[in-house]
Amino acid sequence: MKTHIAKSAEIDRNWFIVDAKDKTLGRMCTTIADKLRGKDKTIFSPHMDCGDFVVVINTNKIKLTGKKWSDKMYQRHSGFPGGFRETTAEKLNAKKPTKIVELAISGMLPKNKLRKIFMQKLKLYSGEEHPHEAQNPTTLNVA
Repeated sequence: MKTHIAKSAEIDRNWFIVDAKDKTLGRMCTTIADKLRGKDKTIFSPHMDCGDFVVVINTNKIKLTGKKWSDKMYQRHSGFPGGFRETTAEKLNAKKPTKIVELAISGMLPKNKLRKIFMQKLKLYSGEEHPHEAQNPTTLNVA
């Protein structure tokens, strides 16, 4: 028995499109994170980029369960004394509609140098239109 190690020449990258309208945030993002890493492929190697490109549209129309729109807090720090800031999911969605999906997917990817490469293959848009029609993306059904 030999273990197959994927080579960069034999990796084919496909384009997928996801409509985030009325989709639950966590369930949708786990499927997208697996596609970005390539975990659904038979040639998956954890130390390589085997994943596909994913285009997500309608990120401003995602669904959060329970009272998460008002209770879920997003935190950041500027690095200066007193620079701690907190924002609710509702305010963050109003100001930057793609940021909630971006943070959720980024948190599901490995915390190493590959995360930046995976995130570059993720294209997020708050509306219906996107400039990736030339790549002929196929529709990805998520829960």
